[in-house]
Amino acid sequence: MRARGELRCGVNPGLPGFAFQDNGGRWRGFNVDFCRALAAAVLGDPGKVGFVPLGNEERIAALRSGKVDVLWRNTSWTYSRDAGDQLDMAAISYFDGQGFLVRRGLNLTSAVELNTAKICVQNNATSAQNLEDFFRSRGIAYTAMTFDSEDEARAAYQAERCDALTADISALAAARSVMDDPAAHVILPDAISKEPLGPLVRQDDPAWTDIVRWTLYALILAEERGITRSNAKDMKTGADPEVRRLLGEGDYGAMLGLDADWATRAIAAGGNYGEIFDREIGGKSALKLDRGLNALWNAPRPGLLYAPPMR
Repeated sequence: MRARGELRCGVNPGLPGFAFQDNGGRWRGFNVDFCRALAAAVLGDPGKVGFVPLGNEERIAALRSGKVDVLWRNTSWTYSRDAGDQLDMAAISYFDGQGFLVRRGLNLTSAVELNTAKICVQNNATSAQNLEDFFRSRGIAYTAMTFDSEDEARAAYQAERCDALTADISALAAARSVMDDPAAHVILPDAISKEPLGPLVRQDDPAWTDIVRWTLYALILAEERGITRSNAKDMKTGADPEVRRLLGEGDYGAMLGLDADWATRAIAAGGNYGEIFDREIGGKSALKLDRGLNALWNAPRPGLLYAPPMR
């Protein structure tokens, strides 16, 4: 990667809020911003990243073959991907769960009310198996209508070929945001699975895994300590010793094979975790996702977001 001077980041071909190309052809989104932060940390420039759009059926093979250096693409950490595919989830960047999108006019309050429903779901993902497990274990009849891509499943749902659309809740929020009338659809409160999402890497380079992991953790620690895109350089000489270590004091960068300013560059690329969340998928975005489980562990409404200490 350093020899070619470019990070190759595998991303979703087009998932609003997470990875998509705007009208000018520029890649934007939650996962995209993390890729740029990683390029800034390692290569010194957030622009030194090539985005490789990958569908569900090709994403794992692309990572294993070396077509991409990291897969930051709404992919769940599961036993089979870890032990079977010999891939490592460097860290969790988004705690998600599978849910259901339905038309508001149906007045449904729970997924268990979807008896005999037709449900649109994507192939080659954990969603289809989760759907089967949920309904069969409860003795609820349903018909799965499967599609090769998220776009196809969403289009079929919008065309009323099925009663509900199931996917990760974050993906459902993205799908709803681009429908003709987003307010006409509601995400049911049920979360039928755990879907820890984050950057996947190959297991053959533990040093690279550490770099990916700690770049993400640097952005989480930055939010926790009040370090932002605009004040990162100014906080290097502050009173907080952990902030000083994160922003370059000591030999912490050298432990990763990076220079002292790696984390400062990562934060300056797009902001801390909270800034990225709010801008791309939170209150300042069309998705308006609540932090929920992705709030900091010490927030007024605590979530699961937690980074190891910088010491």
